[in-house]
Amino acid sequence: MDIFLGELIGTGLLILLGDGVVAGVLLARSKAENSGWIVITLAWGLAVFVGVIVAGPITGAHLNPAVTIGLATIGTTPWGDVPLYLAGEFVGAFLGAVLVYLHYLPHWSVTENADLKLAVFSTGPAIRNTTANLVSEFIGTFVLVFVILTFGNNGDAAGLASLGALPVALLVVVIGLSLGGTTGYAINPARDLAPRFAHFLLPIPGKRDSDWSYSWIPVVGPILGGIVAALAADAVVTNYLMTM
Repeated sequence: MDIFLGELIGTGLLILLGDGVVAGVLLARSKAENSGWIVITLAWGLAVFVGVIVAGPITGAHLNPAVTIGLATIGTTPWGDVPLYLAGEFVGAFLGAVLVYLHYLPHWSVTENADLKLAVFSTGPAIRNTTANLVSEFIGTFVLVFVILTFGNNGDAAGLASLGALPVALLVVVIGLSLGGTTGYAINPARDLAPRFAHFLLPIPGKRDSDWSYSWIPVVGPILGGIVAALAADAVVTNYLMTM
């Protein structure tokens, strides 16, 4: 239960602050309206910082199914714990998205663009191309998990907290700045899918459909990227230790 609650609170804060900055930048008559990509990427990095600070001492702060499944693949996280991690991540992300909806309640009705309302909750491609979008999510998540595992704790990291809250926040910022322009860098299935469900369920005035035809890409791409990154990092660290 500690795993579930730790991941729920950490991921909930991550989404509240991460989707919150997107809402602030995109929704009409927000004081942060049109403040741009730099603001979004910086705040997402700091949102990860907050999530890691809170959940790190309890769970290692996975906050991301791609991290959880990657760590389980190399035996660092027991497979028996994976359902608790995933449940906490998805429930926390959903609740965080609901809080964003409530926080910006007056702004939904004055925002005319339905695409912007969806973008508060979930990612979407700048150019819709299934293969390219999948590759983008794979690469972004690969960088996230590979860096955490190779530099965090000799390949034995428990989660994002192994790298430290500030370094992992900076890592997320640079991924967003360098690799996020193609798909909005979900790099986290819970971050995209759970808020997308919130968008589908919530009574948002003038909303569009939730773009379910795209929704599998920010799930499958990050999971594959996390698994391959974990295997690669494990091999790199193992070979390095064997030469010492």
